[in-house]
Amino acid sequence: MSGGSVERVRAALLAAGHPDTVASFPEGTRSAAEAAAAVGCTVAQIAKSIVFRAGERPLLVIASGANRVDMRKVGRALDDMFHVKRADGGWVRDVTGFAIGGVAPVGHVTPPLVLLDEDLFQHEQVWAAAGSPMHVFATTPDALLRLSGGLRADVREDA
Repeated sequence: MSGGSVERVRAALLAAGHPDTVASFPEGTRSAAEAAAAVGCTVAQIAKSIVFRAGERPLLVIASGANRVDMRKVGRALDDMFHVKRADGGWVRDVTGFAIGGVAPVGHVTPPLVLLDEDLFQHEQVWAAAGSPMHVFATTPDALLRLSGGLRADVREDA
């Protein structure tokens, strides 16, 4: 599945006029810490994709790898229009076409609602999953916002 998923991400990047910056890391990039170690950046520069259920719609929160997501802030960012809850791995795979650990911000089977963590915009470059637990791509927060069609939001759980 990952070969097709990675190609779907590449195609989505190129169709949006974004360079193909997909890189492969055989040691894996499943967690933000693994991805940061693989690419040589800080954990905060990893744009981790977390899929939630907003009613029956997929909601993709692209968060800084250093942050935990506050569900109340997510709900408020969507004007409390949806009941937001965690999604199980099978549902995520079915609606996005990606397995957990490789969910990309682009190339979804079902276009999701998207929120981008405000904290990502502190960095010139960020890295996001590219369709498999061994692939990531480099981009900028502004490009990620454009590519995903998302909204900037404060989603970080306060310490």
